[in-house]
Amino acid sequence: MASAEQVELNAPHHPTEKAFEAFEVVEHAIKAEIIKSRHHWDKHEPRMWSRAAGIADHDLVAFNIRRDLVECRSAPTSYGTIILGKLRLPAVRDKEGEGFVHVRIHDPPNRGVEDVLFHSLFTDEGNRDPDGHPTTWRAIQTRDTPLEFFNE
Repeated sequence: MASAEQVELNAPHHPTEKAFEAFEVVEHAIKAEIIKSRHHWDKHEPRMWSRAAGIADHDLVAFNIRRDLVECRSAPTSYGTIILGKLRLPAVRDKEGEGFVHVRIHDPPNRGVEDVLFHSLFTDEGNRDPDGHPTTWRAIQTRDTPLEFFNE
């Protein structure tokens, strides 16, 4: 498993055609995982998905990869390529602006994009108190939140 110290991501950039194709392979999995994550966190810490309060699940995941994947980064590993994407959630627009999720996918070597796998969503448990407990929870990022390596 890769770590932030082992991975050298390229600079954030507009998605390439290959990135669009890779994310389209796992679009259904991304949508399912967003809903699964939201339901999980709503039971344990509702602040994680609070920017989606009042938005139905089907509206929350009503994105289109070609229109809403706005930024990518990638890095080679010994077992393929890690691809990070910043994906707009069109239903989320609040006082912080548009809402985005950060998604990690994996493209194994030597096969094209048909074997791309969903890896994870970034859920930020941040601003730790002196005891190490998070004081903020955020699954929906702002446009300005940097797309950085995460391992969840």
